[in-house]
Amino acid sequence: MAEDRIEIRGLRLRCIIGFNPEERIHQQDIVIDMTFLTDLRPGGLTDDPADIFNYKTANKAVIRFVEASAFNTIEALAAGIARVCVVECGAPRVQVSVWKPGALRYTDTVGVTIERTAADFQ
Repeated sequence: MAEDRIEIRGLRLRCIIGFNPEERIHQQDIVIDMTFLTDLRPGGLTDDPADIFNYKTANKAVIRFVEASAFNTIEALAAGIARVCVVECGAPRVQVSVWKPGALRYTDTVGVTIERTAADFQ
């Protein structure tokens, strides 16, 4: 299978994230990057939207999920986003990065990157 990629970069959202009491009061900024690993050959040949992974639907589902979420860790948030992409939206494989700007002093951001498939959610 081809290792083609659809990439969404810099999705800026807000949610409750963190385990310190002050982090549980107000939503904080997070930035999400998603890479959907899929075979783009069928859509490239037919030019038919029915033959491609619908990244717009996945993006909307992730927005709904994140904005309604409350997690202690960015690791758990990343796993939840990956689950939405794979289980709900049918992504064959996804890489998810979640960045928390300003989480550490003197840094721009801190983040995690994970990769998941349907086998990870059985």
